[in-house]
Amino acid sequence: MPLSRGKLMRWLAGPVAGLALAAVPALALDRLDFVTSGATDAVGDAIRAASLMHSMQSQGQTDPQDLLAAARADYGRILAALYAKGYYSAVIRITVDGREAAGIPPIDVPSAISAIVVRVDPGPPFRFNSARIAPLAPKTVLPDGFRTGLPAESGLVSQAVDTSILAWREVGHAKAAVQDEQVVADHSTALLDVDLQLQPGPRLRFGPLVVTGEERMRERRIRKIAGLPEGEVFSETELRGAEERLRRTGIFGSVTLTEDEAITSPDLLGITATVIEQKPRRYSFGAEIASLDGMSLTGSWLHRNLLGGGERLELEGSVTNIGSGESGVDYAFGVSLDRPATLTRDTTAGLLLEFAHLDETDYSADTVEFGLAFSHFFSKALTGRAGLSYSYQDGQDPGGKFTYRNLSLPMGLTWDRRDNLRDTTRGFYLDASAMPFAGFDTTGSGVRSTFDGRAYLSLGAPGKLTVAVRAQGGAVHGSDLLETPRDLLFFSGGGGTVRGQPYRSLGIPVFKGIGPQFEIGGKFFLAGSLEVRAKITERIGVVGFVDAGTVGLDGFTGAFAKSHVGAGLGLRYDTGLGPIRLDVAAPISGATGDGLQIYIGLGQAF
Repeated sequence: MPLSRGKLMRWLAGPVAGLALAAVPALALDRLDFVTSGATDAVGDAIRAASLMHSMQSQGQTDPQDLLAAARADYGRILAALYAKGYYSAVIRITVDGREAAGIPPIDVPSAISAIVVRVDPGPPFRFNSARIAPLAPKTVLPDGFRTGLPAESGLVSQAVDTSILAWREVGHAKAAVQDEQVVADHSTALLDVDLQLQPGPRLRFGPLVVTGEERMRERRIRKIAGLPEGEVFSETELRGAEERLRRTGIFGSVTLTEDEAITSPDLLGITATVIEQKPRRYSFGAEIASLDGMSLTGSWLHRNLLGGGERLELEGSVTNIGSGESGVDYAFGVSLDRPATLTRDTTAGLLLEFAHLDETDYSADTVEFGLAFSHFFSKALTGRAGLSYSYQDGQDPGGKFTYRNLSLPMGLTWDRRDNLRDTTRGFYLDASAMPFAGFDTTGSGVRSTFDGRAYLSLGAPGKLTVAVRAQGGAVHGSDLLETPRDLLFFSGGGGTVRGQPYRSLGIPVFKGIGPQFEIGGKFFLAGSLEVRAKITERIGVVGFVDAGTVGLDGFTGAFAKSHVGAGLGLRYDTGLGPIRLDVAAPISGATGDGLQIYIGLGQAF
């Protein structure tokens, strides 16, 4: 039966499409080999790390045009990696299906690439025959490796230049630069001669600060917060410090301080601050779930620039222990208003007002606190704080009603050297506080002190295996147990102290009058945690941990001190904003818990 033209085309469509697909060559890259003659493992690893082709292969990118472009770029990238290791006589060949990549015309890209071979003969390692850079500013400390007889790594030369120029800038010579450079490699002896001549330029002072890009923020306040010392000797530390002060206000998405090209007579160097403001308002929400403690919800609203002078108004609220099998629902609300560059350029002043309702296992209480707080930035890592606050607490326990009123002077220091606040892999964190308080009526007077120390160590590749330890504790001296406000006492148990033990389950049992025995917090507290965090993939990690806590009446040990321990396993999934945390823990010792506890939240436990 004859076929119409339309039916004939439809009948042929399937076979023709199949033939067309079969005619398109596969884009798979079967092999990418690195052949390094006489190179050490460290050099071989550096070559692979520098290769764009190696990165593309690991990501499954096999487009021929992209691979050829990467192969062409890899000549320079691999050569730079070898220079960084002190090899200056390298011979590099990259063949694409047998053809030298550098010789393949861009208009003759193969339709498919099957095999790429990278052959590298690094040659002998070079050493410094001479390593000279002059003149040097007073107290300049050059890199240890930039010396005669040591491996001539190119990075050491760059570091020596950067260090020397920075030293000149630190003492006012903002226009310091390299005037002449003589770098000669003797291939017959594998020696490198480096002779660098610097031109320090004139000693300059800070000129006027020009501000651009501001919208809602007042220019006068930007100058005040930056705190650039106009008229004083130029300093790199002062310049970068001004940048940092503007950034930490949280108002700006971008801050850049640049120097004028020209010098204003006689010796002034003008500075331009270019800022880009963020949206003034921010909302945040958080949630955490524990099997016995229930759900905790937190939220906040922030206005970054309330009055145009960098004032931060923040409203915070929380509802915790929702659905808890041990206690009622707690809730809290707080308002704070902070103003940067108050009293000094590095001091932030703030007002705070907080209300909290606590419905715990053995007592309930309402607390109101208001006060004035100051925080001072000694450096990027070290901050101090001090304030004055008044607290009122009214509550009830099985022994009857109680009321506490006190005036306190909270003080503290924080030293934070962590590499990543959301998922730390190395560094440390130390926080210590002391709070003298004076009680009124039935409230005692004394001093409450606390500490929190954390340390992190990566073993092997950064972030692959991390050991994290934490020690925290506190003590109240001066006031008797029942004269101390309940929120100043210490409990142990739960996600913040000992996982596997119920929240606030370890305290001090007391009798009050003829009422029944009940439990309140202790005057002394110690807790420790050990975690081993291992990454299985780029996003998935596992954790093993053990926590321990102690609460005491008159000391960390003795007849009135009790302890408990918990341990468990956890799973982490990296979202980019921080890992989602799932921990399953059980009690190991102590009499406060007897079952599995499950914790879900965002971010590491500490």
